Amino acid sequence: MNTKITTPSYLAIFDLDETLIAADSASLWNHFLVEKGLAPVSLLTHEHAMMTAYAKGTLDMTSYMTATLEPLKGKKPHIIKQRVDDFIHEVITPAIYPQALDRIEWHRKRGDHILIISATGEHLVKPIAAVLGINNVIAINLEQKEGIYTGKTTGILSFKEGKVERLKLWLQQQNHSYKGSYGYSDSINDLPLLNFVNKPFAVNPDPMLAMHAQMQEWTIMDWRHANNILR
Repeated sequence: MNTKITTPSYLAIFDLDETLIAADSASLWNHFLVEKGLAPVSLLTHEHAMMTAYAKGTLDMTSYMTATLEPLKGKKPHIIKQRVDDFIHEVITPAIYPQALDRIEWHRKRGDHILIISATGEHLVKPIAAVLGINNVIAINLEQKEGIYTGKTTGILSFKEGKVERLKLWLQQQNHSYKGSYGYSDSINDLPLLNFVNKPFAVNPDPMLAMHAQMQEWTIMDWRHANNILR
């Protein structure tokens, strides 16, 4: 009787916003809601200020989620999903980096497992990941009561160190031993995650992450330009 020998695979971990897509999906979603008359214009002013803090690595994610989930409060998930599907078709699909698709396919051909970890709400991340053909997702979980969104989050927020905490919990639940891990992100906020993986890549990095990556001699991949690997 032949016993099949399974070679341990690698785990490829991708951030979503500004890494796989050329934008921040949550910000685009907020603009979409305002354009459709589903949220007040004041949401954009508030969000702009908070995103400035995000770029500096000083964002209070709890406050951000409270503000940006307000339009979902009291809504049924299937109603929001219909809007999200329209949003992805109109806004997100055109923003996917071709190089991101190439890199995902590179990992698939190697037999690696692929995971998206994002600090965006699961109502956006899961359907976007599905478009990319990725089933494994860690995102900020949204609270529901009696089948209705409450406008609150639940569990550990997958942001900064929270991404590593959620990843460790996810790994404990997997019936699989990985040979190692790749990590891809654009943001200094993901430094804990990039320090955690075996092979970190700075993709379209913000200035602070770019400097750190250069000092650590990490590979920098710029998918915003034709020559996409810099040293």
